[in-house]
Amino acid sequence: MKQSLVLATGNPGKVNELSELLAEHHIEVLPQSDFDVPDVPETGTTFVENAIIKARHAAKCTGLPAIADDSGLEVDFLKGQPGIYSARYAGEAGNDAANNEKLMQAMEIAPENQRSARFQCVLVYMRHADDPTPVICQGTWEGSIVTEPQGDEGFGYDPLFWVDAHKCTSAELPRAVKNQLSHRGKALKQLLSHFKHLD
Repeated sequence: MKQSLVLATGNPGKVNELSELLAEHHIEVLPQSDFDVPDVPETGTTFVENAIIKARHAAKCTGLPAIADDSGLEVDFLKGQPGIYSARYAGEAGNDAANNEKLMQAMEIAPENQRSARFQCVLVYMRHADDPTPVICQGTWEGSIVTEPQGDEGFGYDPLFWVDAHKCTSAELPRAVKNQLSHRGKALKQLLSHFKHLD
């Protein structure tokens, strides 16, 4: 039997990625935009807090179990920035081109050996809005920041994120490979193992 979950995002890239990964487990992912759920202010100071805020809000508005993802890029040279502000680093939420431009400018003076970075993803699953024990899963993807964007797959900071094992950026990886390697893919694998134990 197919189970429906609401995904607490309107980001089509995230919806597609999670839908693909969950489809084989007979889980249908519905974006919160299908229910006209308004965005909730992300007032947390960590990925975990923001993911819980978003999942609770989506579950409360729809009456469905909810998954929320809070993810972002931590750059060591920038002391962990943009971090939880990754989507709105340049000011306007979700403007990938502006965010990438700002990051490239901030990294102009970074030496070759100080460009390490990682994507972090926290996924929260809440069975209902008052779930006292939300499932929290975290995935990390290590890489570094290139000096020029490369590739046009993916979204967000993918064109700037160098994956050393594959000698290319995240935006040059086939989607199936990215799903295996990515911070979101890793967090989701943890979440799927939890589904076996959830009613």
